Amino acid sequence: MKRWLSVFMAFAACSAPMEPLDAGLELPDAGEVSDAGEPDAGVLDAGTKADNCALENEFGSAFTNAFGRADGTVVAVVPPAWPCAFPNSDHVVIQVSIDGGVQRLVVNVKSDFGNPNVFMRELNAPLPAPAYGEGWHTGLQLDYPTDFDVHTDGGWDEVNLEQASARLYDAITIGAPLSVYAQSSGGSFAMSAHKVHRNSGRKDGAIVIDPTGPNPKWLLFRFGNQSF
Repeated sequence: MKRWLSVFMAFAACSAPMEPLDAGLELPDAGEVSDAGEPDAGVLDAGTKADNCALENEFGSAFTNAFGRADGTVVAVVPPAWPCAFPNSDHVVIQVSIDGGVQRLVVNVKSDFGNPNVFMRELNAPLPAPAYGEGWHTGLQLDYPTDFDVHTDGGWDEVNLEQASARLYDAITIGAPLSVYAQSSGGSFAMSAHKVHRNSGRKDGAIVIDPTGPNPKWLLFRFGNQSF
């Protein structure tokens, strides 16, 4: 835990290549993300899940300019500011192997507007069609209220940056299949997808753990300025 915190403090001021904003600025129904807070005993004895993070020349270009679901095998879970390629100071970066390359799934753990904390919740539900299959699946929709009857009226845990990072770090297993609903801008950023949180237009982001199992676990995310 101390190892991660010291790295976070040392690298938080460093900048990474500019990526599309992943803070959810679009509509009142989308939030923003990034946060700081107290350490949670999971992320920092942690370096092991980031030890095999990809080098710059190992990233792929599987993502197009679309909302979709990334299905791949977890390569690394990179805490904020961890010294891997393309570090990010207020997101957890999940690296997955897809079609021979490594793709980045960039998850907000801090809000840039108002309350800096994020809100998380877990639920169990089947993976909607198509069935899990390595790749980037577009033409899909996901809406928390419609698909899960989930609203802002309860059942969410408010967590700060360190707590959210630790929960993600502990929940995700290296070498396991993972599905993530997210948005990519494709093009120069075809290695990355963002907005893994409540959005508008039936484009809600989410993480699905054990997507090939009998009872997948979903991680949902929202911000304090959202109501739905």
